[in-house]
Amino acid sequence: MQITETILPGVYLLEPRRFGDARGWFSESWNVKTLRSAGLDLPEFVQDNHSLSVDVGTVRGLHYQSPPHAQGKLVRCGRGRLLDVAVDARKGSPTYGNWVAEELSAENGRQLWIPAGFLHGFVTREPDTEIVYKCTDHYAPECDGAVHFASLGIDWGVDKGKALLSDKDAKAPAFADWVSPFTWEEA
Repeated sequence: MQITETILPGVYLLEPRRFGDARGWFSESWNVKTLRSAGLDLPEFVQDNHSLSVDVGTVRGLHYQSPPHAQGKLVRCGRGRLLDVAVDARKGSPTYGNWVAEELSAENGRQLWIPAGFLHGFVTREPDTEIVYKCTDHYAPECDGAVHFASLGIDWGVDKGKALLSDKDAKAPAFADWVSPFTWEEA
């Protein structure tokens, strides 16, 4: 597995190997021993999520779960193609408010590790796109939150007025008006 740190320290792009033949391919998408031997020791995962977005231009996010139930996520695309985004939301971090975006698709098999303390969102690039992700904490509705996707200058590849949003995401505060519940701790 190839593991590359992104421009945001702690956010990693994982590229599992695929082994193919005339029938298709096989890939080991998660193996704790493989990751640890490569120097990446991720927290324990306690929940898997899987969602389908029917239309191109569906934006989900920017989401977070605040402490004490902050979540890290290992994200991949099971079908279709999406642009996955992580934003550093840790007050005091040298990269606070900075973001990284990676294309994840069923074809490329890439995954993005997003630690707790980061906002997460994505936009679909193909119809019937599925996202699958592991979480380090259980869903806690009292800790659930969002920041408006268009408030950080991210090029989502979709006009703000044409993005398909949930009510929660459409009403989310701008990043500049939001008070982050996360604090950066120097390692």
